[in-house]
Amino acid sequence: MSRLFNAYVIVDWSAAAKPTTGADSVWIGVMKRDVRFRLTFEAFNPPTRAEAEKKLTVLLDDFRKRSERALLGFDFPLGFPRGFAAALNLPGEAPWRAAWDQLDRMVKDKPDNTNNRFGVGSEINRRMTGGPFPFWGCPPKDALTTLQPKRTREHGPDDLPEFRHADAAAKAASIWKLYYNGSVGGQALLGIPFVRRLQASRGEGFRVWPFETGFHALSEADLAGVEVVAAEVYPSLYKVQPGPGEVKDLAQVRTTAEHFARLDEAGKLGSVFGPGKGLSPEIAADAEREEGWILGVVG
Repeated sequence: MSRLFNAYVIVDWSAAAKPTTGADSVWIGVMKRDVRFRLTFEAFNPPTRAEAEKKLTVLLDDFRKRSERALLGFDFPLGFPRGFAAALNLPGEAPWRAAWDQLDRMVKDKPDNTNNRFGVGSEINRRMTGGPFPFWGCPPKDALTTLQPKRTREHGPDDLPEFRHADAAAKAASIWKLYYNGSVGGQALLGIPFVRRLQASRGEGFRVWPFETGFHALSEADLAGVEVVAAEVYPSLYKVQPGPGEVKDLAQVRTTAEHFARLDEAGKLGSVFGPGKGLSPEIAADAEREEGWILGVVG
């Protein structure tokens, strides 16, 4: 059985506001086959998101030259809870794309990692509710009327959901949390425009799952002409054993890349792109139109 991918690239993202390496910084793990078809691993730890973008561009260009297809996994949400685009009155028939375009207009992320993620969260709160909700979490010095360091209230029945369907299934953190440990919200605000730029620069060969591929099992025929499939991953799903001197982030990208490479080797990766038998059509539709899904999570 043929493999769907030649390389498996896992990106552990960071919303750091200054250049940093080591723990809690950007890690790029690359699992690919050598000339003897043995899996080999290489990791990169760029100090800034701008450097990470350059490194990923070089890696993807190299795969293109070799006519190799890559699975590109990001450890932050690629979509928001259902109703996000409508709550902001964003135009367009694809809510996920409308959200991406809106963030691209709002987010400023400088080469030294200085960024305005708290300002973006505050402004979205202002437009949605006029108060410090649903985004929350920031240093006290960055507190505003429409963004507070701590969560000000729980989500009610008339609010946007606290969690996407995939977050609930994986017991993952909420995208509304912008600061503190596990703050995937800050990573998503800075990461989504980054993935959007990658996609724009690579054209039709770059597909985002499940938004552009469809939320179904993928075959070689489905990926004809596709160079890169970008997907959301959740490294915390896998048992990680750091080696001597390894930070946890490095071990996580290696373990996650190896997991998907082994599935592909066994001819089982294609089915992982589907919703699973227990997922309702309504939830699958939300995932495909707006929320996204976490690769490998069964609903």
